Amino acid sequence: MPQLTIGGVTLPDNIILAPMAGVSDLPFRLLCRQQGAGMVCMEMVSAKAIYYHNKNTDSLMEIHPDEGYVSLQLFGSEPELLGEMAKRIEERPFTFLDFNMGCPVPKVVNNGEGSALMKDPRLAEKIFTALVRSTRKPVTVKIRKGFDDSHVNAVEIARIAEGCGVAAVAVHGRTREQYYSGQADWDIIARVKDALTIPVLGNGDVDSPLKAEEMLRQTGCDGILIGRAAQGNPWIFREVTGYLESGVIPPRPDNREKKELILRHASLQLQYKGEYTGVREMRKHLSWYTMGMPNSARFRREINALQSMEQLRESVERIFG
Repeated sequence: MPQLTIGGVTLPDNIILAPMAGVSDLPFRLLCRQQGAGMVCMEMVSAKAIYYHNKNTDSLMEIHPDEGYVSLQLFGSEPELLGEMAKRIEERPFTFLDFNMGCPVPKVVNNGEGSALMKDPRLAEKIFTALVRSTRKPVTVKIRKGFDDSHVNAVEIARIAEGCGVAAVAVHGRTREQYYSGQADWDIIARVKDALTIPVLGNGDVDSPLKAEEMLRQTGCDGILIGRAAQGNPWIFREVTGYLESGVIPPRPDNREKKELILRHASLQLQYKGEYTGVREMRKHLSWYTMGMPNSARFRREINALQSMEQLRESVERIFG
């Protein structure tokens, strides 16, 4: 199984859980790590929210020792503030500090943050410099192909990042205007890889072991971020790592194994978020876990009415037998 070294830190494998707002929280990260993710990425955290001691942000940054290698992702647009907040949180037990230049949602982009920064290489350079100077931990950055098809500048931004001392660059092969639609452009990942000497991670459309192998071969990238394909499917990490190591795709989980993992997921949600929030956040995960199953539409209607952990357990037992 290929290892991946970033900033002097060697990961057990090169298949990584991508950062996803509202998804890659602590319970889900634990499950993905147990299934073989070489590193797990946290939900993005606002530098301003850290500055103002936002309580919800503090809980977002909670880390469990069993997560292994963890990447904490900051977003913002003010170099000085980002540098100060990198110093403030440096003693937390994360491995890498990642900077978000990929988020496409309007409330982030309209504030000049996330993928909006793809339009401003000079500001991006100031941010990279501030972060690298402010922390002893390896700094990485996640970018997109560009802001739109008229402004494809991933190679330019990646070169700036490397010049500032960034330890690795992750490239999502879509523009901001695409969001998550259409097909990811793996060629831009290959172009960034050709232009850099630091590790390059590919992101976009890897939803199976064969796709992972194909991305590695086509782009030459050093590692892969898996995001949406892990929703309701944390087993994808053991499938991809198992296949890359042995050439054999491990068997899909049966209903008993699915049920056990889902109930563990629910138990972790209860432990870290309480019953009210935990049950409601599990609704979307249960919809993903049951997608494609017979009568899944009926299951989703049932799932969306769940109010308690007892009801959740009963539904899971009934659905998965």
